[in-house]
Amino acid sequence: MRARVPTALAASLALALAAGPLAAPAFAAPAAASARHSSGPDADALRAAIAGLPDADATAALLRVGGDGTWKGTAGVRDVRTGAPALENGRFRAGSVTKVVTAAIVLQLAAEGRVDLDGTVQHYLPGLLTADFKPITVRQLLNYTSGLGPGASLGDTVEEGYPHRFEMLTPRQVVAASVAEGPVHDPGTRQDYGNIHYTVLGLLIEKVTGDSYAHQAAVRIFRPLGLRASSFPVGADPRIHGPHNRGYDWIDGELTDVTDWNMSDRWAAGDLISTTADLQKLLVGLFRGRVVPEPQLREMFTLPDVPGARYAAALERFELHGRVIWGKTGSRPGYATVIAATRDLSRTLVYSVDSTDAKGDGQATAERFAYPAFNR
Repeated sequence: MRARVPTALAASLALALAAGPLAAPAFAAPAAASARHSSGPDADALRAAIAGLPDADATAALLRVGGDGTWKGTAGVRDVRTGAPALENGRFRAGSVTKVVTAAIVLQLAAEGRVDLDGTVQHYLPGLLTADFKPITVRQLLNYTSGLGPGASLGDTVEEGYPHRFEMLTPRQVVAASVAEGPVHDPGTRQDYGNIHYTVLGLLIEKVTGDSYAHQAAVRIFRPLGLRASSFPVGADPRIHGPHNRGYDWIDGELTDVTDWNMSDRWAAGDLISTTADLQKLLVGLFRGRVVPEPQLREMFTLPDVPGARYAAALERFELHGRVIWGKTGSRPGYATVIAATRDLSRTLVYSVDSTDAKGDGQATAERFAYPAFNR
C-alpha cells in the first residue's frame, strides 16, 4: 500500500513559507585571518543562498566551504512537521558521490598490483558479459566509456520509484538487464555517464578482494580518513540511521516524505550515507593523495580522449569564474549533494540540500548553492 504523508504536511510548509523561515540560519563565523583574506569565500553570497529556507525548492541546506578561508552555514528545518531546526551534522543520502569511493577503491587495488586498469571485465568477471560485447577495460568503466547501457532500476524518477521504494534489486540483476540489451557502442568511443559502470566495478571489487564492497569501503576509505558517520545500508534497509534531516519531494502535487527508501538498485554507484564533515575529509584527503597514490590518482583528473568528455575516473571537470573545478554531484529522493574543489584545494565545497526535486534538473540547485562558493 502506498503510504502518503498527510496533506497537513504540505499545509505546514505553506504556512511556514508565508510566515518566513521556521528556523534562522546558523552560521559559523570565519576565523579572523580568513575574514581578512581577500580571496576568501563570498560570505554574503553564501548567506543569501541559504536564506529563507524552507521554501518550495528545499527544506534544508548544509554548506561547508574551505581552502583559502572557510565558511559554514546551516539553514532550514529537520522535519517540516515539527519545524525543528536543521541538524548541521545530519546524515543524508549522498547519491552518486558514492562513485568517488568506488573509484578510489579500484585505483588502490591498481596501485597494489591486484587490478590492471587495462585488464578487461571479461578477465576479472568471466561470464558476466555475453559474446556480443567487445573487451571492456577497467579504465573504461571508471571513465564511463564502457559502452554498457543502463541496467535494471526500481524507477528512474521519484514518481516511478516511490511505490517500489521498499523492494530489492541485486547488483547482478541490475547488470543482467543491461547485458540483455547488448552494447550501446564500442568501448572507448563515447562517454555516457551512468550507474551501470560503477555497479560492475562494485562486482569487480568483491571478486578481486573476496570481500563485500561495503567492508572494503570501510577499511580502505572510511576508517583511515576518520569518516565515522559514513556507511552503506545493510541489505535492503531503507532507513538512515543516526541523526538526520528528513527528505521531501513533490509527488502528484503533494509534499511527500521520501526519507525511508531502499537504494539497493544503486549500490556501489549511489548508496552512500554520509555527512558534510565526512565528505569534506574525503575530498581533501583524496586531492592530497592520502587516499589514492600517484600515478593512479592522475586517473581521477584525466579526461578520456573521446568527443565531449567531461568525466575522468568518477570526477567531473567544470569551469566556473575562470577556475577549473573537479567534483561530483549526487542525488537521491529528497537529497542533493555536491563535493567540489580546485585541484590545489584553494577552494573546496561540500553541500547537502534537502531538495524537493533532487532527481530533477540540478542546474538551479547548483547555481543557488554551489556557484557562490567559487565567486572569488
